[in-house]
Amino acid sequence: MKKTLTCLGLSILSFSIANAQTTVPKTYETALTHPVTLPAIFPTPVSIKLGNTLIPLTKSVVLIEAKGTDPEIAALIRSILKSSGVENIVTAQQLPNVLNGLYFVIGNGDASILRSALSRNSAQADSHAEGYTIASTATGTGALITLAGKDADGLFHAAQTFRQLIKNSAIPEIVIQDHPAMPVRGTIEGFYGAPWSMEARKKHLNFLGTVKANTYVYSPKDDPYARDRWREAYPKAVLTDLGKLVSVAHTNHINFVYAISPGPSLCFSDTADLHAIERKFDALRSIGVHNFYVALDDIEYTKWNCEIDKTNLGAPSAEAAGAAQSKFLNAVQASLNAHDPEAKPLIMVPTEYYDAKESLYKAALRKNLDPKIVVQWTGTDVVPPAIAISDAKAATKAFGRKTLLWDNYPVNDYAQTTGRLLLAPYARREAGLSDELTGILSNPMNQEAPSRVAVTGVAAFSWNDKAYDAERTLLYAARALTGGDEQATAALLIFFDTQHMAPTFGSQPWQPQAPRLKMLLDGVRDAIAVGDDATRHRAITQLNQQAAEFAGAPDIIRSGVIDTAFAREARPWLDAMQLWGRALQLTAAGLEAANNKSAAAGSYFANAKLLAAQAAAIRTLPGVTRTEGPIKIADGVLDEFVNDAPTLINFGK
Repeated sequence: MKKTLTCLGLSILSFSIANAQTTVPKTYETALTHPVTLPAIFPTPVSIKLGNTLIPLTKSVVLIEAKGTDPEIAALIRSILKSSGVENIVTAQQLPNVLNGLYFVIGNGDASILRSALSRNSAQADSHAEGYTIASTATGTGALITLAGKDADGLFHAAQTFRQLIKNSAIPEIVIQDHPAMPVRGTIEGFYGAPWSMEARKKHLNFLGTVKANTYVYSPKDDPYARDRWREAYPKAVLTDLGKLVSVAHTNHINFVYAISPGPSLCFSDTADLHAIERKFDALRSIGVHNFYVALDDIEYTKWNCEIDKTNLGAPSAEAAGAAQSKFLNAVQASLNAHDPEAKPLIMVPTEYYDAKESLYKAALRKNLDPKIVVQWTGTDVVPPAIAISDAKAATKAFGRKTLLWDNYPVNDYAQTTGRLLLAPYARREAGLSDELTGILSNPMNQEAPSRVAVTGVAAFSWNDKAYDAERTLLYAARALTGGDEQATAALLIFFDTQHMAPTFGSQPWQPQAPRLKMLLDGVRDAIAVGDDATRHRAITQLNQQAAEFAGAPDIIRSGVIDTAFAREARPWLDAMQLWGRALQLTAAGLEAANNKSAAAGSYFANAKLLAAQAAAIRTLPGVTRTEGPIKIADGVLDEFVNDAPTLINFGK
């Protein structure tokens, strides 16, 4: 109850820090004397078997690339080795009978050299799509490390795990077999308000690759050529920029999915509209897009958009809309089959996307929609507080197929999120959903860099939902943003706690606000109320220390995050947090003065309230989110404590 804020930030760090080696053993025999610890890998692999030897990374290594290895991934692995201290990479074709140094064998597929290397590692290849095996074995004079992907995607994922394994310039003797639980994992840029810039999207795609996601859906609601003016061709310059984005996605093994939202003006019976979509998709196919999506959300089905639909489809209704949408989407799928047989199935989001209740509309989709087409679903509500296996089963029954979850977390484009960044861990999604869903796509915030906190959780859950740990993944997300800097990571964890909320469309949030800060402040209240003089003094002294670190965290974050976009996009929250921290410092000083029966207490409390008012007046950046308003920092916790503090000790005012 009386931990400092530093303890709050750093206590989470301690349990998963691998035992860093201060010296690298010169031979693999001496490595046996060093402790070998289980590494923290995110997303959590399906299987890890730890040996008893630590393999040091040497200045010179031998690299064998199996035939057919993706050259871009080979280059990535080389860059990881170089950045970890390897100076000389010698290439070879075969493994010697006796290893006399550090050998790497990498590749994807079923090449004989991979089978041979895995056999010498006493390991087997993972047989699942996107799966991989990493195996390492040490001898007295050498070592063999194998990165084997079931396919190119699997080898790319192996490289991301290898990047985490090699951080301390040494690798434990280990066998990792891993593959994703869900086929589709990633994000859908589907929010209202200012779309991300092309630069932000590139950064996001690079980030998605590191967390083993595989899908990004381009669906910004405010792109006029995807919604309001969907029939019009993209200007050449915009199409060129999208092509560059597609290239970045390809490098990161992300399926770039283009979503069109024709619903507000679509005429189902007019073949000209089908041809307009085909022309749009043809243009996007020319820049490398092969996966497509038709969004029919946030529209009405109580009216038709054209006279020909009134004639052909009869009176508008939910049932008629379901049948008309199905027929049109089936035609789009047939067109995709004809133009690009290798393309993944069409994805659609229905007009009724927010529950699994039986309805005439869903029955029409279930009856008429091509079973190949993927249906997205947001859960039990537009912003669901929880999603259970039973909910997903109900959706499967309602739509006639397993659904792809569109999870509206951490999106902040609606009224209940005004003034908030949603930085709580991804939670209350039931382990085992991988058996009932085809995947999960997170709808992120208008602020790309802060969105990575929750999206890391979405990616980790959809990769291995049965081993997902929300708090440990939150810590990993903080470390990733700071490059592992412990001070900056601790500061970020303090900041995350002030935005630990994910409100629903209703009045009750499903994440408690500032739980760690609340525990601390409740402890101070309790010490003042029931403690003796020494206990009160100790609690107030610790509060003063904690407040100083709270106030100092924003500056540490600004200088400690790797991507400056995080600090830039979070600027008003960091500014407000700093003022609130200073208000908390003055509040602690006021409590100390009051405890000493000093009349100065009143001045401290008054100045604290002035700073709190200044903090509460800071507003969101104009033009970013659809709803704008005052910034909220640990609201309902910090503001109440600052307000109540003058009443906790009678100082004779």
